[in-house]
Amino acid sequence: MSNASKNHDPDRYKLAAQNRKARHDFAIIESIEVGIVLTGPEVKSLRMGRAQIAEAYATDRHSDIWLFNAHIPEYAQALKDKPQEPRRPRKLLLHRKQINKLIGQITRDGMTLVPLDIHFNERGIAKVTLGLAKGKNKSDKREAIKEREWNREKSRLLKSNNA
Repeated sequence: MSNASKNHDPDRYKLAAQNRKARHDFAIIESIEVGIVLTGPEVKSLRMGRAQIAEAYATDRHSDIWLFNAHIPEYAQALKDKPQEPRRPRKLLLHRKQINKLIGQITRDGMTLVPLDIHFNERGIAKVTLGLAKGKNKSDKREAIKEREWNREKSRLLKSNNA
């Protein structure tokens, strides 16, 4: 079972891109669903599932939250007279209170905003799930791997005892 189907109802929305490494590299404190400003060809490219957000991050710029380094390739059938930059910064849509809260947590608490996925909601609108995260060090990552392996072993043992 994939990570997306565990966390979200697959009938609710279509996943366009996912950052699988984010949960490994960061401890996600809180997640928030936000809108994103896109052009028409970018939406079509997202619907085809061609986006990559593995190296993407979100931060404040001019008292707004922007998504940087997200790769949404050009749509092949789009007009060539208006080429799009695949890695251009994209504005994220939040309420002013949410923006102020996130900027405060980023600057004061040393947290990071990591995009966890890009998806389309039930109305067909592109949304980004942002995670407010704190970076893990090597020992934290090792501990998480040990815990995951122990839980797998426990479930195997319980399954074999019950069978």
